[in-house]
Amino acid sequence: MRIFTPVLALAALLAVPAGAQRPSAPQRPAGYPRSYDTTIADARAEGRVRIYANADRAELVPVVEAFKRAYPGIQVFYADIGSTEMYARYVREMRAKQYSADIVWSSAMDLQIKLINDGYAQQYASPEKPSLPDTAVWKNMGFGVTAEPIGIVYNRKLVPAAQVPRSHQDLETLLRARRAEFTGKVATFDPARSNTGYLYLSQDFQTTRDTRSLMEAIAATTPVLATNTGPMLAGVASGKLAIAYNVIGSYALEQARRNPDLGVVFPQDYTLVTSRIAFISREARHPAAARLFLDFLLSRTGQAQLARHSLWPVRGDIPARRLLAGQARVVRVGPQLLVNLDRLTRERFLREWNAILLSGKTNP
Repeated sequence: MRIFTPVLALAALLAVPAGAQRPSAPQRPAGYPRSYDTTIADARAEGRVRIYANADRAELVPVVEAFKRAYPGIQVFYADIGSTEMYARYVREMRAKQYSADIVWSSAMDLQIKLINDGYAQQYASPEKPSLPDTAVWKNMGFGVTAEPIGIVYNRKLVPAAQVPRSHQDLETLLRARRAEFTGKVATFDPARSNTGYLYLSQDFQTTRDTRSLMEAIAATTPVLATNTGPMLAGVASGKLAIAYNVIGSYALEQARRNPDLGVVFPQDYTLVTSRIAFISREARHPAAARLFLDFLLSRTGQAQLARHSLWPVRGDIPARRLLAGQARVVRVGPQLLVNLDRLTRERFLREWNAILLSGKTNP
């Protein structure tokens, strides 16, 4: 029962001790409607909220602690689950009418939109919606909580400062010029095994036709294909890898803080900006507490907490590192993401990807 361990650990860490005095009623946030007092009262009566998510637990603990300070007496049960496993588990539990998550929050944007489109979410007009960009909300159901850039990570000892790629074209040029040196030392997501990798690469192809040429240059290095960011970052940090492409920027920046050998670049020609989409489950057993937690994630306080741990806030009124003007290629929260999940579209895309990999082997 591996996925339950973080849930119980986080609950034990944040639960109110037995016999503790019942906390005073929290105040509704400034600017919220008076009716929100009822939401707070209902949430306190429910006493808990259950969340499925795939953000690192270390990044979420401070956010949950801040939520507990704002709304004492509400226990938070948090399960850290991979995006594909999360989708399968949630659907299975819902179909079996079992107890499942109150909030589903994932970086797999297309899977989240599919769940919403398939009727698994409930509508909620968050008081924080006016502070969010239009690209971050869909149907008052799906809420983009973060705005995370996707970048390139490199080992500073293996890639000299003068050769660090600042654009996709720079990366292709570098890989072609130093192919022999970089053989076996370049990594990227495997779109066939990683839904996240499939999303990023398909967005690259939608952005520019030059993506195929870059992928051919990567394929020629016999790349290491990964299913998540962690091993890629570890490989680059250790020097086993020189470069990792399409890495989640929040994780990369957090690791780079601790390891001076890691360099992070957000391509200046364009940088994909993705979001971790959250929705309240249609069958949430603690709907009021779920609304409270979602609003907190979207609030200035919650967004500022996320920003402190490299999860770039979706709100524009939070002090945080920003991309250059015109650099961001924002992946909208919306139904266009469903195109990627069409079976024929996916099969055609992966055939092209496999052909590119083959070309790298047959054109030394």
